[in-house]
Amino acid sequence: MASIILTTINARFIHASLGLRYLHANLGDLRDQATLIEFENSQSAKEIVEVIVAHAPKLVGFGVYIWNVSRTREVVSLLKRLNPEIVIVIGGPEVSYEYEETPLFQLSDYLITGEADKAFSELAAQVVAGHPPQQKVIQGGLPALAELELPYSLYSDKDVAHRVIYVEVSRGCPFTCEFCLSSVDIPVRQFDHIKVLAEIDALYKRGARSFKFIDRTFNLNIRVATDILRFFLDRMEPGLFVHFEMVPDRFPDKLRDVVSQFPPGALQLEIGVQTLNPHVGELIRRRQNVDALFDNLSYLRNHTAAYLHVDLIVGLPGEDLASFGAGFDRLVAIDPHEIQVGILKRLRGTAIARHSEAFSMRFSEDPPYEVISTQDVSFADMRRMERFSRYWDVVANSGNFRDSRALLWRDGDSPWRLFMEFSDWLYARVGRSSSIELKALTDHVFEFLTHVRKLDPQEVGQCLAADYQRGGRNDLPVSLRPFSVSSREQVVPRGGAAKRQQRVIGT
Repeated sequence: MASIILTTINARFIHASLGLRYLHANLGDLRDQATLIEFENSQSAKEIVEVIVAHAPKLVGFGVYIWNVSRTREVVSLLKRLNPEIVIVIGGPEVSYEYEETPLFQLSDYLITGEADKAFSELAAQVVAGHPPQQKVIQGGLPALAELELPYSLYSDKDVAHRVIYVEVSRGCPFTCEFCLSSVDIPVRQFDHIKVLAEIDALYKRGARSFKFIDRTFNLNIRVATDILRFFLDRMEPGLFVHFEMVPDRFPDKLRDVVSQFPPGALQLEIGVQTLNPHVGELIRRRQNVDALFDNLSYLRNHTAAYLHVDLIVGLPGEDLASFGAGFDRLVAIDPHEIQVGILKRLRGTAIARHSEAFSMRFSEDPPYEVISTQDVSFADMRRMERFSRYWDVVANSGNFRDSRALLWRDGDSPWRLFMEFSDWLYARVGRSSSIELKALTDHVFEFLTHVRKLDPQEVGQCLAADYQRGGRNDLPVSLRPFSVSSREQVVPRGGAAKRQQRVIGT
């Protein structure tokens, strides 16, 4: 039994909510009366409600995000039907803006906007004491980070053993990119990173080996960034894996030097490029030094073992497919380990909507609110790009075609155009962009390369077979059976980096 339930619905089990743990850590005298329960999107609303009501709570707080808002609404609706006396509190980025007409807001008793670390504790104390406030919407504000209780001891042994451990040393973002909610989180505020590192060290001693920093601009403060990177270097051992999101045009020699000391498979850098069209960047208020960006990416790719995950966005105002493709081709030439092709989303609270009329931008009304057409990209072409994104992910990013993927754009002047040709061909063959089994996908790649591109079947078959068997697979697709590789490199999955990263870099 618990008076207070703190809960959210994660996309997958491997994710663990840092936000909920902050709320729990900062409940003060109510901490012992609260229970933290996490669910997954694969679970039904009835299954989730069954677990919650078994605790007979007085108050339930939900963390609401773009991936779980629909399921959360189902859960809250069921809870209110079963017991209208349960007090429902919602918070999180998906309900902090433009919430007034949403069904979830109307079903709930209270909404805390923004950062709720302290505001939730104050609200819970009033509710538990029988003196609930009259106002429905409570502004979370910007709590002083030095006054917050750090939540890292609340990661359980199960979390440490099986999940990514999320941490942060700063909140906010100094940039004003109009597609991103972080652009409203100004100013940037810094935790005492020495105290955070002490907490991370305690987690490390408990066995945690996979850490993901959620700071949006980790390398904004170079001194802090290098201190933290050196902290992990001092504890480096097989299986340790750390992830950071970096500003792409800010890598001075001091930072380059420490990054270059990480072994393969230990460090992942997520680098948001988003667009390489200067006019588009100006329209969406994205400041970026493109020359410095490419210089840094080239250095990181050629002189470090860091795993590079680079983001580009389709559908930005003023960008057509030719412009997107030109930027994509420039990134392929750098050869980052992954290029994530994302479709623009109109997140609640972001300023990107101000361009809707001028650029005829149309967005889906349902999560994740993706753009469906613009003045420059028709609905048909946007659908093509959605398929391109999916096929690029399962072929070029997945690591299953580590060496053979480049055959798809070899001897061509535009990897984007040539992979689009493959994407259109594959969709015409299979009629879908998901749930394509690896053996079947491999057969399709072989057929395309040998029958459409007219590449040498022996070369293609041997390359594809080596990729397929590298992971220890012996059930060769039909097209590859004449090309089995008896002596091959095998990637044996181990702790630390995710299996995809291990396949890509061969660790």
